[in-house]
Amino acid sequence: MSLLVVGLSHRSAPVSVLERAALSADAQIKLLQDTVAAEPATEAAVLATCNRIELYADVDKFHAGVAELSTLLAQHSGVGLEELTPYLYVHYEDRAVHHFFTVACGLDSMVVGEGQILGQIKDSLATAQELHTAGRLLNDLFQQALRVGKRAHSETGIDRAGQSLVSFGLEQLAVGKPVDGWARGKKALVIGAGSMSSLAAATLARAGVAEIVIANRTYDRAERLAEILAEGDDTGVVARAVPMESVPVELTRADVAVSCTGATGLVLAAETIAAAMEGRGGVAQPGADGVPPAPTRAAPSGTSARSLAGGDENCPLDLAAVQPGFSLMGEAAVAGMDAATLEQHATWVDNGTIDHREAARRAEADAELIIALAATAATAGRIPERRRPEPVAVVPRPEPVLFLLDLAMPRDIDAAVHRLAGVRLVDIESLAEASADAPMAADVDQVRRIVSDEVTAFGAALRAAHITPTVVALRTMAADVVATEIARLEGRLPGLDDKHRAEITQTVRRVVDKLLHAPTVRVKQLAAEPGGAGYADALRTLFDLDQETVASVSRAEDSTSKKDRGSA
Repeated sequence: MSLLVVGLSHRSAPVSVLERAALSADAQIKLLQDTVAAEPATEAAVLATCNRIELYADVDKFHAGVAELSTLLAQHSGVGLEELTPYLYVHYEDRAVHHFFTVACGLDSMVVGEGQILGQIKDSLATAQELHTAGRLLNDLFQQALRVGKRAHSETGIDRAGQSLVSFGLEQLAVGKPVDGWARGKKALVIGAGSMSSLAAATLARAGVAEIVIANRTYDRAERLAEILAEGDDTGVVARAVPMESVPVELTRADVAVSCTGATGLVLAAETIAAAMEGRGGVAQPGADGVPPAPTRAAPSGTSARSLAGGDENCPLDLAAVQPGFSLMGEAAVAGMDAATLEQHATWVDNGTIDHREAARRAEADAELIIALAATAATAGRIPERRRPEPVAVVPRPEPVLFLLDLAMPRDIDAAVHRLAGVRLVDIESLAEASADAPMAADVDQVRRIVSDEVTAFGAALRAAHITPTVVALRTMAADVVATEIARLEGRLPGLDDKHRAEITQTVRRVVDKLLHAPTVRVKQLAAEPGGAGYADALRTLFDLDQETVASVSRAEDSTSKKDRGSA
């Protein structure tokens, strides 16, 4: 059997695909159950975070395993296989171990060096153990990955290279200001009471917010988190719990809101945020459609608003058809209008206040230009005028008064909120963009060396463990041969006393042990090296070992390890 991982992450897929492929807790359970029920896999574990979805399995066939795991991921994520395939990556055996240890150390995280991934790996292993989908291979792999991750954080300065996604998100909200100073005295709303939301609440409390409100669909969990925050002696933050129905009201009071739930749909729509902004007062309000009005172009001097709007049945020009970049004069020329019609339009624009004689003089002066333009237009089409662009009135965007951090996958907060005046939204997509150019610390190289050493050690231990059942079966066969020969000797020498019988038995056993010692030690060493898996087959062939005997030893060892885990 061999380790295989199939997955996608922020490095291989856009956030929009990750968002659609996100697995709910129920979907993860069903995926694990279906994976171990499939033919190529005997063990399975899922690592699903806000920026990755990975399926780990112990398979006996590589190509069949890749096909089966990819299909199962597509089925349970709801994204079609053809659409999902270009974003999938596959790692096998040592490469799979190397990838997983890299993930555990935070080197593959959106924020390099963040330690939250260790808790997520631990939760994934616990789920697989509860469902009995993790056997010896995945138990050993996940537990070793946790040890490697802890070693990386304790022996290097990888913590300085990055921080948790929560801290990084708050830094993006603060826009270059120290988070402690930016957050001090603010009122915070945290939506959700899971591990990420709890981390966000604790981070905000340490940053100095004055109040934290926890909202969760299960009110008891929100209340428990609020109690933990309030009982903390080192922050003195005021914390309280509210039901999810109170979120719209709390948004009118909050300065910062963090959302990370397991919901499959939006938790905060743009309309909800827009209504909260209206309820705050004193802030530039969005348009009727829930977004701020688009910048308007300033009207040319001397032109009435009605003339730009068009639609008046008395206006002789179809202003709705006028393309940007052409004056009324140019459009009239292309249309072949004469000076009298233009004068009529000018009169309509200025509500009859224009001097008719002055208009006639202007029209006569421009008659030759109009005729030339009309003649050229007949052969060359429209003629853009060479004139300065009209000034654009830019509506100043107010400073944000409501800061939103969306750490959910799929997203909790409508992306349209980005367009609301007075609101700043940071979500997984913007975090991915912000972290793409983040500098790597020098300690990253040291962590990579740790990962490389640990992968080598794990592979050697795995290969050595692979041959252990064969060695055990060989020694069992030798013990059976000794027992058979001693019994035959007793039949031939019935008068043999106990003292001599014991001495003969011990002597025969010592001879067998000495004969087997060097070959079995050496075969374990050879098997631990890359490509050493074939030594187990050679040993079985040379000593004509029964395959079922070897398999029974493996099953007995798996049963013993499961009992040990249960009692731990």
